[in-house]
Amino acid sequence: MVHFHLEQNADVTVAALAMPLEQCSTLGVVRPEHTGWIAEFQEKPAHPRPMAGDPRRALASMGNYIFSTDVLIGTLKAIRLRSEQDFGRDVLPRLIHTHNVCVYDFALNRALGIKPYEEQPYWRDVGTSEAYFAAHMDMLGDEPRFDIFNPSWPIYSDNYLGPETRIIDGEVRNSILGAGTVIRGARVNRSVIRREVVIEPDADIDECIIMDYSVIGRGAKLRRTIVDRYNIIPPGSVIGDARYLDQQRATASPSRITIIPKGKRGPGSVY
Repeated sequence: MVHFHLEQNADVTVAALAMPLEQCSTLGVVRPEHTGWIAEFQEKPAHPRPMAGDPRRALASMGNYIFSTDVLIGTLKAIRLRSEQDFGRDVLPRLIHTHNVCVYDFALNRALGIKPYEEQPYWRDVGTSEAYFAAHMDMLGDEPRFDIFNPSWPIYSDNYLGPETRIIDGEVRNSILGAGTVIRGARVNRSVIRREVVIEPDADIDECIIMDYSVIGRGAKLRRTIVDRYNIIPPGSVIGDARYLDQQRATASPSRITIIPKGKRGPGSVY
């Protein structure tokens, strides 16, 4: 995309993908000229304009932009003067009339080391609980739609200086475990477990996302649940699966993904 931006001598380049029309009302929609310059930018239109020659799809902005340095500085100054808040709603529609703004078809992007079974190119708008949950599930399995382990195109995280993962006993199937997690005689299936999570004996975790520094108590049963960080799930709790819902702490999305908000323990708390 950087090479494309330089080759086009563009001021701004917007990455975009062809998406089904029914998904585009929550995204920015780009209408390019035949030259590749953007003629129109619609932010979350109620009735997205389809692509030329493809009535079922529209070209949706991914929210990823490349700016030439001087244009970016000038744009940021203008944003401050105008008290603008949103790139898609306020900034890009103005820039297409004053600068060379082009669209980069991300479907043409090729990263090194992508396996044949991966979705190329992979991109998700995770603005809903359902999309966020599904994107985590996309990383699981022998042939994930997006493989986070790619030595040719590494994902760099922060420098974590904590303990290693420990599985004292239990059953773990098709899951990702963050550093410092401790599993003590629990069952974990198709789940993403983040950093320094403690899962106590006889707990049953199925299709869940458990975030950092949470504790899942003995015998707790969680299904299709997102647990935000710093939580303690009491022993014997049964949460999720559309049949059980802790009305005091959790909410459920339309597809019955249970969401437990951030806990109050805080970093460094001792369980």
